[in-house]
Amino acid sequence: MTTNGRTFGFNTRQLHAGQVPDPTTGSRAVPIYQTASYQFNNTEHAANLFALKEFGNIYTRIMNPTTDVLEQRLADLEGGVGALAASSGHAAQTLAILTLCEAGDHIVSSSRLYGGTYNQFNYTFPRLGIDVTFVDPTNPEAFEDAIRPNTKLIYGETLGNPDISVFPFEEVSAIAKKNHLPLVIDNTFATPYLCRPLEWGANIVLHSTTKFINGHGTSIGGIIIDGGNFDWTSGRFPNFTTPDPSYHGLVYADLGAPAFILKARVQVLRDIGASQSPFNSWLTVQGIETLSLRLDRHVANAQRVAEFLENHPQVNWVCYPGLKSHNDYERARKILPNGPGAILGFGIKGGKEAGEKFID
Repeated sequence: MTTNGRTFGFNTRQLHAGQVPDPTTGSRAVPIYQTASYQFNNTEHAANLFALKEFGNIYTRIMNPTTDVLEQRLADLEGGVGALAASSGHAAQTLAILTLCEAGDHIVSSSRLYGGTYNQFNYTFPRLGIDVTFVDPTNPEAFEDAIRPNTKLIYGETLGNPDISVFPFEEVSAIAKKNHLPLVIDNTFATPYLCRPLEWGANIVLHSTTKFINGHGTSIGGIIIDGGNFDWTSGRFPNFTTPDPSYHGLVYADLGAPAFILKARVQVLRDIGASQSPFNSWLTVQGIETLSLRLDRHVANAQRVAEFLENHPQVNWVCYPGLKSHNDYERARKILPNGPGAILGFGIKGGKEAGEKFID
């Protein structure tokens, strides 16, 4: 977001990026366009929209003006060329993977994953013919060792489950680039305020906006951000370089930097239909406006809690990258200069029984 050549800071962009006052009413706040369909000027206008000869609103399953503000704002905050909102973080992940993969393809993934992602990768995608190899991210060379001729992407989380490990961006992004593979990163725990994976070599960023980005527990949502920094003509991605008959022979690689996100929208979202409702988009836009303020407090609270737990006589261990005892402490200071997030883990002496007693 720039004005007269000046680039605004994060706090300003989280309030204003992606939106101009409503041209009809002059509304300064983002309106809720709670509509399913849109009016076309004439048959030629409609035909051009559906053929992608010009861009505009066709149907809310594919795009919506309220959702467009959310997409533009998060693309701006992450430093991407475009974004696509989805009905949940899991839906966003599915859309991103299916934009890249088909039956017979392969993914190399970090083993430090959200449980729902592990289930999707380990059980659901194999049923669709997409195989996944899990590797230990503490050994970055394992990512390269697992690459096959049919590998289509490398996947990881900025802050991984369950040990809150910090992804080795520099090492793995170099491996991905060397092998002409996109690096796809789930940045949910960090948000663009704490880490912008595209600046560390990632090509595609995912979020469950349900968590810190929305911040208020009021809406389910997900988003894909395209870095626009990957060459889809390397030979590994024929579905980007061969004509799509559903759009009269369109070749997605010819669309330039936003080729990935446009393919995800007009082909995969079109067919899967996991779109985000305008009302949920509006609620998430409200949450983004306080993102940096909330994350500063979250990080400060997490640090104090982690330090307290580390010194508590009834606690066996604590996992938090803000502690010097964490294996990724130095990497966290470099990759996440505003703080290593607000998620931590700890173990209570006495095992499962003691843990249940504490929680109850």
